[in-house]
Amino acid sequence: MDEQKGRLRGYLIIAILAFVIGWQLTNYGFLERFSLGKPPVNDVSPVTSADLQDVNLDLFWMIWKMLDEQHVDSANVKDDAKVYGAIRGLVDSYGDPYTSFMDPSESKEFTDSIEGKLEGIGAELIKEDGNLVIVTPLKNSPAEKAGLKAQDIILKVEKEYTADMSMFEAIMKIRGEKGTTVNLTVARKGMDKPFEVSIVRDSIDIDSVTMEKLEGGIVYLSVNQFNDKTNDQFGKAVSELILDEPKGLIVDLRFNGGGYLDIAVELLSYLLPSKTPVVLIRDKNGEEVKKLANGNPKLLNVPLVVLVNEGSASASEIVAGAIADQKRGVIMGTVTFGKGTVQEVADFADGSSIRFTIAKWFTPNGKSVDKVGLTPDILVEVSDEDAEKNYDRQKEEAAKYLRGLL
Repeated sequence: MDEQKGRLRGYLIIAILAFVIGWQLTNYGFLERFSLGKPPVNDVSPVTSADLQDVNLDLFWMIWKMLDEQHVDSANVKDDAKVYGAIRGLVDSYGDPYTSFMDPSESKEFTDSIEGKLEGIGAELIKEDGNLVIVTPLKNSPAEKAGLKAQDIILKVEKEYTADMSMFEAIMKIRGEKGTTVNLTVARKGMDKPFEVSIVRDSIDIDSVTMEKLEGGIVYLSVNQFNDKTNDQFGKAVSELILDEPKGLIVDLRFNGGGYLDIAVELLSYLLPSKTPVVLIRDKNGEEVKKLANGNPKLLNVPLVVLVNEGSASASEIVAGAIADQKRGVIMGTVTFGKGTVQEVADFADGSSIRFTIAKWFTPNGKSVDKVGLTPDILVEVSDEDAEKNYDRQKEEAAKYLRGLL
């Protein structure tokens, strides 16, 4: 097994491993670029007999040999496929939807896909309790336009059940060339029967940050992801809007599934005093890393509303949680997704890779959002009638709230 341990491309910390259909890594990952004080994965000590003294592997090897000698198709199964299958079983035994293994071919195809221009439906997914669950449809994506929602469960892709697929297999079947159609069978909470939806795949190209000036001196900033472009785009927007001395600011994190932690900290550094705690990260031994706002807050005194919904996850929840705990502004919308764990990514010499949970994160006051989400200060639901009329009630209520402060 030691021979399969390769070099780690980077010590990456992820807080949401929701695989993106037709988007890029930074939108589903919560990729951090700092060390928790642990050695790199490739420096992990070799497995010894002492490590396995309470583990009986006789049954494993007995079944390996039995299948090898008696299975009718044993000649068609390579040893490395058996090893990778065994690793997947080990990984799956943890019951963690954010811990996953990819063999070399899967890792290569996935890496190639996230480095190029992607085409698909634009939705972030996880495999949870055997179900393929939508974390969030990306804004203005084919998935959103087709009516898919956070927490929807994709039961079938075409006529194949997703319960029989790995996460990677589901991704590859849903993705496809622009202009082609994929048919999904979807289950939704509150609906008696599953429904079918046909989605035409498209290129996914969404700006990290968009700005709009509303009536009454209110500025609306939509943050769609936390990637390498976000801080630059957010900073430019801030430089432009402060010239107009805004009366209020709306930061929209709805349908934002996450991204780089350090970018989330940079964004918070525009809104909170320097050295203000923004997130706590705690490992299995209770060791804690505290991240602080680190910049020159240019929007410190502008009244603020942060919009969130069930598609706001990971880094979005960190931003909203910090704003709430530091009483910097009002959180408005619906309860967030609830992703409060941290993952590490390791790539091995044979080309395989693993992503596994190593820590949990908490808001500055020590609250966890994991599996429960962040409850807004002001709950604003979106009705079916609002959706049909394309009326953004949450955005309008945020603007109304800020105008009421003038």
